[in-house]
Amino acid sequence: MPNDQASKPMYEQIFETLRDRIREGKYAVGDRVPSEKELGDEFQVSRITSKKALELLAMDGYIVRQPGRGSFVADFGRSHTPLQGSAAIPSKQRRTGGRRLIGLIMTDFGDAYGNGLVYGMEQASRDHDSYLVLRRSFGIPANEEEAIKGLLELGVDGLIILPAQGEYFNSEILKLVIGQFPFVLVDRHLKGLSAGSISTDNVTGAVKGTNYLFELGHRHIAFLTPPPMDTTAIEDRIEGFIQAHAERGVVVDRDIWIQDITSTLPTAYVEENKRKDIEKIKAHLVKHPHITALFATEYNIALLASEAAKELGLAVPDDLSIICFDSPYRNGVQPYTHLRQNEEEMGRLAFEHVLRLREGEQLPNRVLLDAELIVGSSTGPVKPRVSERGY
Repeated sequence: MPNDQASKPMYEQIFETLRDRIREGKYAVGDRVPSEKELGDEFQVSRITSKKALELLAMDGYIVRQPGRGSFVADFGRSHTPLQGSAAIPSKQRRTGGRRLIGLIMTDFGDAYGNGLVYGMEQASRDHDSYLVLRRSFGIPANEEEAIKGLLELGVDGLIILPAQGEYFNSEILKLVIGQFPFVLVDRHLKGLSAGSISTDNVTGAVKGTNYLFELGHRHIAFLTPPPMDTTAIEDRIEGFIQAHAERGVVVDRDIWIQDITSTLPTAYVEENKRKDIEKIKAHLVKHPHITALFATEYNIALLASEAAKELGLAVPDDLSIICFDSPYRNGVQPYTHLRQNEEEMGRLAFEHVLRLREGEQLPNRVLLDAELIVGSSTGPVKPRVSERGY
């Protein structure tokens, strides 16, 4: 460190050293800079001192600090206007006749959830004389990172992302934020990340579904979900379920919840895991015979619950009511009472928001759409039969 720096406080010296490293390109945009502890070790100072240096860098716009993840180099050399997708990758020449090209990255899609999103985006692309390019991540973060890089290299004008994970966002998403590249998240928002998202109002939807079960006389309702893992859609549905109980003055019995359904996750969707989850639900119903209804956070979990009930000789809905989020029609019949998400509208808005972000518009960070309660054949009033159950 230069001698003429010695008279300055150590935090200023560290600040200037890191600032110069960033300016000289030793740390590139999106790179993680040393942590408070690492700086403390390098400069032989306390973490309080190194923390102050990082705070100065953040205040001057050189870094972005992400709680629990670290500090990353910001795009300090650019203006605060959105990056132009194709200009960000000047080496690629796109042959789209001047039309916009928007990339879509999602875990997967099917009849239960996802098809509507794609339909909505595809229709919006037609309405705006644009194209949509799809890549699936199958819930694998590495696939998601590769897809983001690949679509940027292709020269897309913006991105729509249904994140592979809720607990952590990958470094490529962070780089999009730092570089102010136009992108929108669908189905969930990521904590600690300043990025626009469009999703269902899952809290209100869960309240609506739970209240419907209450109106049918159910009080012992088991909640079935994958591990929340900071996935905001699941967390919001849990919040809504609890909120509905509080508003009715009904005690929430977490002992009758199952929060480790894993076979419906994109990375674990195999028959062996489905069988394990069915057996888990069966054992749970045997252990808690007073359960009269199940609230599944998604359609595929409702299918598992139905199979478990069938194998126990329980009739749905006479012995056990089941409600879930999303449910496709089968042969013109709606088998499950469910909260229907407005997927096509979600997809349309996501596409249009990316185009508007590209034009420099300021948009709200979160847009929430209502879920509609659709009554199917899987729910019915409580019957006084608990003591008569046999397995």
